[in-house]
Amino acid sequence: MGRRVGIVLALVAGLMLTGCSEDWGVDQHGRPVTAEQLEGQWLVINYWAEWCSPCRSEIAQLNALAEQQQGRGVRVVGVNFDGLQGAELARASEALGIRFGVLAVDPAERLQLPPGEVLPVTYIVDTRGRLRERLLGEQTAAGLAARLQALRGEGS
Repeated sequence: MGRRVGIVLALVAGLMLTGCSEDWGVDQHGRPVTAEQLEGQWLVINYWAEWCSPCRSEIAQLNALAEQQQGRGVRVVGVNFDGLQGAELARASEALGIRFGVLAVDPAERLQLPPGEVLPVTYIVDTRGRLRERLLGEQTAAGLAARLQALRGEGS
């Protein structure tokens, strides 16, 4: 019995340590974005702004990609280029019709993403948190899905 308790305690401790990764802040609705929601997933991170016309027109494509990739180990997340927070971020996301999560905290430093000098810019990050692709300009769901498939086929 004592050995079994020891094994259970070791498993619980391991699970607790695994869950100790730093969370990602909140989304546009003020809901927490936990480490377990994003880590170990392929991330398609799109930077957008309300004043950016190509950003506005690619939102429908990103919404479609998010829906197509649901349950496939891929998460589409947005980041507001202007650093909007709280109610302003919620309003802007709603106005653009964004249906995927928008991070209130920019993950650029966390993921060592190069600065985006133009908009829109989309980064593809692998399951280990490594930047795999930086795509400038307006993207399509089909184009992003093809890039993901090619990158995932490389064995990462």
